Amino acid sequence: MAGPGLQHSQNQSLELRQKLAPQMQQSLAILQATALELGQMVGQELAENPVLEEESTDLSLEDEKLDRDSEDIDEEFDELSRLDDEWREYLQQSRQAAPRGDAEAERRQHMMDSLVEPVTLTDHLLEQLATSDAAAEVRSLAETLVGNIDEDGLLGVDIEEMALEGAIPFAGLQEALALVQSFHPPGVGARDLRECLLIQLDRLGRGHSLEHRIVDRHLDELARKRYPQVARRLGVTPEQITAAAETIAGLEPKPGRAFSSGDNQYITPDVSVRRDGGDYVVVVNNDHIPHLRISNTYKDIMSSGGGAAAEAKEYIRDKIRAGKFLIKSIHQRQDTIRRIAGQIVERQRDFLDKGVAHLRPMNMAQIAGAVGVHETTVSRAIAGKYIATPRGVFEMRYFFKPGYETEGGASMSNTSVKQAVSELVKSEDPRKPLSDDKIVRKLAEDGIKIARRTVAKYRDELGILPSHLRRSY
Repeated sequence: MAGPGLQHSQNQSLELRQKLAPQMQQSLAILQATALELGQMVGQELAENPVLEEESTDLSLEDEKLDRDSEDIDEEFDELSRLDDEWREYLQQSRQAAPRGDAEAERRQHMMDSLVEPVTLTDHLLEQLATSDAAAEVRSLAETLVGNIDEDGLLGVDIEEMALEGAIPFAGLQEALALVQSFHPPGVGARDLRECLLIQLDRLGRGHSLEHRIVDRHLDELARKRYPQVARRLGVTPEQITAAAETIAGLEPKPGRAFSSGDNQYITPDVSVRRDGGDYVVVVNNDHIPHLRISNTYKDIMSSGGGAAAEAKEYIRDKIRAGKFLIKSIHQRQDTIRRIAGQIVERQRDFLDKGVAHLRPMNMAQIAGAVGVHETTVSRAIAGKYIATPRGVFEMRYFFKPGYETEGGASMSNTSVKQAVSELVKSEDPRKPLSDDKIVRKLAEDGIKIARRTVAKYRDELGILPSHLRRSY
């Protein structure tokens, strides 16, 4: 008797997995998808599920329809019993190709055509400019510069000539150029290859590295692979030059390439942070996500009266259930990302106000506890997502850093500590560069206590040479 009972239990478990697994997989896919990916997923669902249609007006997460969409769908299922025999004919017609001139088919085709339109580099830069807290005149000049950036991401005009020809203050153009060059992708707005690579090295925290010195002073020789000559001039070994050349080769000489028409990999910030007076406002990007609802056409059909065939009843039941689950999953995804971003902004206020040196340590467990979700949900929600801030566009994972506590009780992320190490090296006497031990002591004077081996590790990650190789005679 135990055998049949066990067999029955196994069959029941398998049946449960078959019903839940697809929805769970879809929910996770929606949570992990980027804004553009989600837009494409929704477009596919619109094409495959006839009960879904796109809202003509925008809806917020707080819209009253969220409650209505999450209501029990049994009421609509009961109405299916009122379908008459005409439904079978209607269902058969709906499965056939729409006739020429059909307004619904044209609407969906227009939507699908719109989804594949790429995000241009100009649009990407202007979106970041809109979140900048720079002065109005600087933003205006920056917008002009953006209009002169070519498809490779390089600035195609001389700002000195622009200043002379347009009677524009040169200092203002310099400030505007610095703003544009702080945008994503790294290296955009550079005036030549050398500046493009230097910007990328600076953004990687390698402003004092061997790679930086090579690009700054010996880029032409590097291109000709004159490694021994470069090594002699910089006082290092040819092997070090070879290793540095490999790092430089990994940089992007054409930062606008990701936005070219031949590449479908685009970065669209999922969240924007804007300054509103003395506060910051978090806005979730809904531009690439059509707003969905269950079609009123089906409600009209259900209210027409009559009986319904079992096949039709089951078909429409599954489609309504799938449509409502999709709508609910999208709302839940947007709300989760918004709440996570809100916690990031709240905890990283000093970073937004003052810069990277004030980035605080933060982990996913802290955010999960504050938002009320599991830590793995936070990990999935931020995967591949970007946030546009007045400080630039960052991957959301950027803000999750381990850190240290100073003697005064303040928290510092390891990124902030690296920045402190970089600043110490930057201000050192080149004839008497700071050893790792001296850097440890200077950090301790500021209340930051870390081991010498940690300083050596951070220095290596920053691409800063040991003190004996940094010495200038």
